[in-house]
Amino acid sequence: MSSRVFQSIVLQMKECTDRVIGVVDDQGTVVSCNQLTWIGEKWEGAASALNVNDSTVVIYGDKTFKPLVSRGSHFDYAAFVQGSDEQAKLICSMVTVALNSAKAYYEEKHDKATFVKNIISDNILLGDIYVRAKELHFVSEVPRAVFLVRQVGSTDMAAMDVVQSLFPDKQVDFVLSTSETDITLIKQLPDGTDGKEIYKIAKQVEEALEGELNLKVVIGIGTVVGHIRELARAYKEAQVAIDVGKVFDTEKSIINYENLGIGRLIYQLPTTLCE
Repeated sequence: MSSRVFQSIVLQMKECTDRVIGVVDDQGTVVSCNQLTWIGEKWEGAASALNVNDSTVVIYGDKTFKPLVSRGSHFDYAAFVQGSDEQAKLICSMVTVALNSAKAYYEEKHDKATFVKNIISDNILLGDIYVRAKELHFVSEVPRAVFLVRQVGSTDMAAMDVVQSLFPDKQVDFVLSTSETDITLIKQLPDGTDGKEIYKIAKQVEEALEGELNLKVVIGIGTVVGHIRELARAYKEAQVAIDVGKVFDTEKSIINYENLGIGRLIYQLPTTLCE
């Protein structure tokens, strides 16, 4: 996320109020501020307070903080306004609305994860894929596998963070929330990766979620693709793997589309007939 986007907005806010307005990141570092000398200062105490109360307005010292919308369970950025009175809370809430809109627009335009999500959702034209990939400096032709992780029974918002922690390089591997129960992992693979290695990746995810959150999951795996334009097909295959696995491999928690056999062929038949 570019701090220049935030800086442009907070500088415009200077014309509307005499309060100091800015943005801190998840470490408490001031990344944007209309009081330029504050940029670069680090307020670790404020970051700690926000991590404890990351959904409400937080008063810390003589400043009011409010987290911006974040994908994970912890905040990435928070707006702040000098002062702890009611007016500071009001200004902070209004600033947050403007910054959230700018953040969403920036991420949609510049974020690789959003680009990948649009591809697997068939939400982007084929011709636009090549244009956007070039703009984002996205490597198009490398082997990738799609893993669809579906929570069974209970669900936990923290599951996203657990999977993300296993694959921290957000420029190479993409962990996306695709529904209330589903997390999709698009994993870049070394050349020559075989089925056993792919299974190990899925098993690693399953064990981490079970060990840390006591979550039961089923994981569908699509065929390995060599180009990003094929990711949508691989995502659909991962979905089919889970659906077919419900009927034919009820004991398995990890199902690879390539290993479905005859189940894949008669998947279009009514479920009762398949059973």
